[in-house]
Amino acid sequence: MDPMLNEASPDAGASGPQNVAGETPRPPTLLKLAIRKARVEEAERSEVIAELRGAETARLEMLEEELRPALADIPKDVEMFDPGLVPGDKPRLFIDMIGFVEMARDRRTYRLIQSARYGRVVIAESERIEPMVSAVVDYVARRLIEREKALAGDTTLERAARAYTEERILALRKPSETPVQPEPRPGFFSRAFAFVIEVLGSTLLFALLAIGTWKAVQVFLAWLAAYR
Repeated sequence: MDPMLNEASPDAGASGPQNVAGETPRPPTLLKLAIRKARVEEAERSEVIAELRGAETARLEMLEEELRPALADIPKDVEMFDPGLVPGDKPRLFIDMIGFVEMARDRRTYRLIQSARYGRVVIAESERIEPMVSAVVDYVARRLIEREKALAGDTTLERAARAYTEERILALRKPSETPVQPEPRPGFFSRAFAFVIEVLGSTLLFALLAIGTWKAVQVFLAWLAAYR
């Protein structure tokens, strides 16, 4: 075997890997760098939003705890108030169907908002819990007064109650059994016809009795004449 070939073969085998290893890596493109930066910023923003949302929820929970004893005097038959915290992108503490409390943009100020026909109306704002509790209690009181006025002005319930009472009274007065209806009295011609029939019947009866008696007398007289 040629020694020249033996010496050249190691060099040839070593030259290939050296060329591959010597290739410089391609630098990342601008798009990849922008995507990586956007992902990092989105993660940081999500963490910040989650922290802020958690802080809003915690402040609303504190307000809810303060409101429960203050709203304990609501009548039991009034079901329009049911305070409850609804989580979400914008946590809200609902007082009723149209009133709720949320945090302002500064994440520190409470805002009592009512949904009206033409939009939302801010009723009260405060950074402290005590003034907001008073505002919510006043709101509940006004809503109760509005409910009483609505019930007083609505006569539908009053008419329904009156009709029900009248039906109950009639049902109590009605006897348990249906009364027997009196038989209708016959008219004049009916009575006259019945009288004529009775007279004719009586006359016929007496005539038959007279004929029968006469026949019996004749038979008896004939029997006596036969034995003389």
